[in-house]
Amino acid sequence: MMEQLRKLVVRYGDCQQKPVRFRPETWRSRLEPHGAAHVLGIGVGCASGSSGERLVSRGDLAHLRDRVGDDDPDSLRDLFVAVMIWGSGITNGRGPRYTEAALSDARMPTVLRTTREAVRGGDLSEAYRQFALKGVGRSFFTKWFAAVDDRDASCDRALILDDRVFRRHFTWPVGGGI
Repeated sequence: MMEQLRKLVVRYGDCQQKPVRFRPETWRSRLEPHGAAHVLGIGVGCASGSSGERLVSRGDLAHLRDRVGDDDPDSLRDLFVAVMIWGSGITNGRGPRYTEAALSDARMPTVLRTTREAVRGGDLSEAYRQFALKGVGRSFFTKWFAAVDDRDASCDRALILDDRVFRRHFTWPVGGGI
């Protein structure tokens, strides 16, 4: 599997993803009860499209990541919410509901802190083993891993392994995993 991933990284290494559109009002009622609605100001307003839509980029996530304090669970939560918004865009109508479920999970502060530490330490298998939050599956927690991975590009960085990547590029043995 690692060799397949390396080939994909080389093949698509120079590609730049466009910013993702999202609708803040779709998310507001799910985030306000958790004190995270201020995250909806991330990115920039759209010049075209529906009123109120915003664009969020990987660069916006990296900027937010770089401001996260090691002992600040609220900043980790905010980064997580931004990743969920970015990962959902305007096409995943379940994103706000699943994000709210994760925000309601008492394990969140510990899970975000420990998986961030594992990813930054290069132990992606451990991060994968440790991630467990209501409403968040592999397609989204690997987005979290990629967002918190601030290591040098010369190492094996965390990749987003969503269902489309798995279906297209990998077959798993029965009972197999990462």
